[in-house]
Amino acid sequence: MKSKYLLSILFTVLIGLSTKGQDKQLKLSLEDVIELASSQSLDAFRNENMFRASYWEFRYFKADRLPSLSLDATPLDFNRYRNREYNFQTNEEEYVQREYLNADFGLSLNQNVALTGGRLFLRSELGMVKNLNGDKNNSYQSTPISIGYQQELNGYNRLRWEAKIEPLKYEKAKKVFIESRENLSIKATRRFFNLVSAEINLSIAENNKASADTLYKIGQGRFQVGTVTQDELLNLQLSQLRAEQALNTTKLGLLRAQAELNSFLGLDKNTKVSCIVPSEIPKLEVKAGEAIAQALDNNPEILNQQQQLLQEDRQVAEAKSEIGLNTSIYALYGLDQSAKELENVYDNPDRSQRFRLGVNIPIVDWGRRKGRYQMAEYSREVVKATVRQARIDFEQDIVQTVMEFNLQGDQVRNAALADTVAQKGFEVTFQRFLIGKVDVINLNQARNDLEQARKDYVLALNAYWNYYYSIRRLTLYDFANDEPLTEEYDEILKN
Repeated sequence: MKSKYLLSILFTVLIGLSTKGQDKQLKLSLEDVIELASSQSLDAFRNENMFRASYWEFRYFKADRLPSLSLDATPLDFNRYRNREYNFQTNEEEYVQREYLNADFGLSLNQNVALTGGRLFLRSELGMVKNLNGDKNNSYQSTPISIGYQQELNGYNRLRWEAKIEPLKYEKAKKVFIESRENLSIKATRRFFNLVSAEINLSIAENNKASADTLYKIGQGRFQVGTVTQDELLNLQLSQLRAEQALNTTKLGLLRAQAELNSFLGLDKNTKVSCIVPSEIPKLEVKAGEAIAQALDNNPEILNQQQQLLQEDRQVAEAKSEIGLNTSIYALYGLDQSAKELENVYDNPDRSQRFRLGVNIPIVDWGRRKGRYQMAEYSREVVKATVRQARIDFEQDIVQTVMEFNLQGDQVRNAALADTVAQKGFEVTFQRFLIGKVDVINLNQARNDLEQARKDYVLALNAYWNYYYSIRRLTLYDFANDEPLTEEYDEILKN
């Protein structure tokens, strides 16, 4: 349904943009503007590509835990040099020219062991050297197979910590992408109502200009018969001039708001968008406790706090592993053989073995390793305290936003009623002025009340929808439909 709705909007846009010889006009509701922003704005493009980058970072983490096969080769290595050697026949040191041709091939299979943090590997090698001096003999060396294992024994397992942090980062990236969509809705709402306000201001300015012209003409006629004083006539003329100035100002404001919305939506600069002001708001009341519960389950900030704590724990574990005795092992077992002929290099291979134990014992480091460990410990405590305070502020922000949203519904309804009352009041006052029952001061006051009521109504609507999408952004939950916000991640990654 969402895709069909978006296609209908885009079709309407294309129809408007393909019109020749006419102004490019579009009538869009708030929902239309949000859908267009989500599909073709620069912000939407940036959000999708940031998510794709996070996905491939997660794919890199998963690939690091799978076997990797690699080929390393030196097909040709020619070397001509002079080497200092001892001549046993003359009992003298002399420089002898050496010249050889070398080739090496190796195939390696590596597997990181997440449980221990070590690395298991299989390798097969084949090498050839051809002496270009003397009898120019060939020599071949093969290692049909060798198996080895390498392991640090200091207690720090990089793979184990990555297994805790990387999936959390990717899950946070998913939530951040949904959150970015709601931020996009807030931006679209702001620009939509900026244009609505500009349109209303222009409408008010045009009406004021027409009314000022009419009143000035009426005032001129009444001045001739003496029912309007010269001061009142000058006041009417001044109102007419001010109305004309205000009209010019609001025209520029409308062009500015229109250009800002067009740029945000990726529309042609000559496109004129007419806004359909929402006439209704959802009958919705959000409970603060439910909003907090949903936010704790869905908001990426909670996952970000968990990631911060895990990263600090990792820093402490890494610093702790450097204190005291550090050891490592390297074990290798394989088969190898050498021969003058290539066909004999794999016959009856001998065993090759290697075991290495490395030890690093700090004797005097003037407290450097201990200092790093203490710094990591104190940094972790600071982050813990910061996260606790951030959690408190986060929940308070949700409660405050929910309270403001629940009150804003009544504000919109009261502003709508005030707008209706002000409209009727101005019509009555205008008719009474025409028959001479009301003076210019009362008429101007009624006009000011009408303008202010209309502006207050738009401001109330703007605030309501900003609070609405702010709650969705904080909780990643659609309270109107009682379901969590989700995205089709597979479709995003396909495109």
